[in-house]
Amino acid sequence: MKETEIIKLVKERLAIAELNEMQQSALNAWKTGGGDLVLYSPTGTGKTLAFALCLLQALKQPMQRLQAVVMAPSRELVMQTAEILRQLAVDYKVTACYGGHAVADEKASLAVTPDIIVATPGRLLDHHKRGHIDLSGTRLLVLDEMDKALELGFEDEMRRLIKVMPHINRRIMASATVLDLVPDYVRLHNPTVLNVLEQAEQPAERIRVWQVVSNDKDKLETLRQLLLSLDGDKTIVFANFRESVERIHQALSKWGFSVGIYHGALEQQQRETAVAMLNNGSINILVSTDLASRGLDIDTVEHIVHYHLPINEQTYIHRNGRTARVDADGNAYVITAVGEALPEWIIIDESFALHPSGKPAKSPMATLYFQAGKKEKLSRGDIMGFIANNGGIAAADIGRIDVRDHYALAAVPRRQAQQVLSLLQQAKIKGKKVRISLIR
Repeated sequence: MKETEIIKLVKERLAIAELNEMQQSALNAWKTGGGDLVLYSPTGTGKTLAFALCLLQALKQPMQRLQAVVMAPSRELVMQTAEILRQLAVDYKVTACYGGHAVADEKASLAVTPDIIVATPGRLLDHHKRGHIDLSGTRLLVLDEMDKALELGFEDEMRRLIKVMPHINRRIMASATVLDLVPDYVRLHNPTVLNVLEQAEQPAERIRVWQVVSNDKDKLETLRQLLLSLDGDKTIVFANFRESVERIHQALSKWGFSVGIYHGALEQQQRETAVAMLNNGSINILVSTDLASRGLDIDTVEHIVHYHLPINEQTYIHRNGRTARVDADGNAYVITAVGEALPEWIIIDESFALHPSGKPAKSPMATLYFQAGKKEKLSRGDIMGFIANNGGIAAADIGRIDVRDHYALAAVPRRQAQQVLSLLQQAKIKGKKVRISLIR
């Protein structure tokens, strides 16, 4: 694809007026270097878009043959990357493969060979072993979050996959941490190394860190007062254990907060829905384990709350990396019980004085659940038109719409949600009745 065409799509599809300095530098290095690209850039600076631009610039015309493989260590990162590529790679088929996704759906999608596959290493290797995809013709390879992939033990899978892709002629490796040694099996060739870790303004420089002292060893009441002091701004609360996340979520729900939950024991659809509802304004608080500290595509988050102290400095950095993304500012609140000592790598800017309001602020939107999605031939445009034509609200009042394989989510104003639902339940979308409900 031509660079001018790609930049135009970035503006139109992603509503990004211009590339940041790192993204433009990456694209320039890719075009002029001729070899591989190693990109080191802080979390939240737009690495995904940077390597997507490079990848698109190197694609040949669609030819019903696999051209590029992107490997990432988490399903959330795979989904985020695939979504960006689908919006920009016009006329190219992009297939995402990851654990928790129906193997049958992925097999069906691979039956017509995609131009680009975005996948976790384990799931891609599984499809290769089953004979669902021939990887041998791959020309372009992206290894995203390479530091995290090695940390999570994907080295064996990546080594075996790269071995069956002998015709790779260009590679991109992206990471938020400089690797002491790039593994030999990556087979970097004449690499251009773009390291903006030091020169880029780190997100930590834009985050104000507050200490919140809890008079009780149990921090729930202090958390309640803190959240009431934040006026309903978008917030992620991190705890160290699933059981704690469940307990916090249950308590906040009982107290009337608009809150969602995210941890590894939940079904994939439950996790996707929680993130979508945070992004579309149906909830303003997400309680999570450290699973949500990396790889999620979450819009502007004003506050991070450390309910439990992070287990190490890297965890602390990645939790805080959920706020102050790109060029925004953010706040991190560290709740400490009496006598609980802070590690030396948590530097407090100021103590936070609690000033709780009377009751929790309700989120402005509510989410409609459609029991049909991409596989049932529903698109965002279909759902937007259906709601606008039958729901009694203007198209401008409809919020974010997320369409997955077998379901879709649409945000509507909370005050009108029940009325909209009643009207839609009486109508057909694309000539079919689809079960619609309100997520409470």
